[in-house]
Amino acid sequence: MDSHLKETRIASNLVYDGHFLKVQRDAIQLPDGKPASREYVKHPGAVVILPLFEDATVLLERQYRYPLEQVFIEYPAGKIDAGEDHLSCAKRELQEETGYTASQWQHVCTIHNAIAYSDEHLELFLARGLVAGERKLDDGEFLDVFRAPLADMLTWVREGKVTDVKTVIGTFWLEKIVAGNWQLPE
Repeated sequence: MDSHLKETRIASNLVYDGHFLKVQRDAIQLPDGKPASREYVKHPGAVVILPLFEDATVLLERQYRYPLEQVFIEYPAGKIDAGEDHLSCAKRELQEETGYTASQWQHVCTIHNAIAYSDEHLELFLARGLVAGERKLDDGEFLDVFRAPLADMLTWVREGKVTDVKTVIGTFWLEKIVAGNWQLPE
């Protein structure tokens, strides 16, 4: 059906092989038969947790992000390890980063946050029935954890104080879920 849009890989070259990310440069054939090249980042994927309390507050993190040299407000998230189940990863990341565990988990959606230059995918999970515990941050990981009303998050998104794409999308999902407009499968 979409064959008139498909690009075909002719050759692939690993340009950079880092601990976390890999960069590929591929020679391709465009739909019209002409040659071109594509450079993109290979990413193992990540989970994003939307921790929602009964009072419509959410659990958030403040973390310094080096590429943009600033602190961002985000939902807890983390890289999926090779062979790791997505839900298991979400449970692990929530506990490691925030100390919280959750008794209720639902997959919300998959998002592709950088389709022009990366194969990264993010698996969003709603976490409810939150219980506080002890954090187990990774070595070299520094972040603050706090609670905020979902209404404040919506304001911060509108005002441009929250710009992280996974957090913006997660906030919009939570707004619909809390209002009863979008139901998740059980």
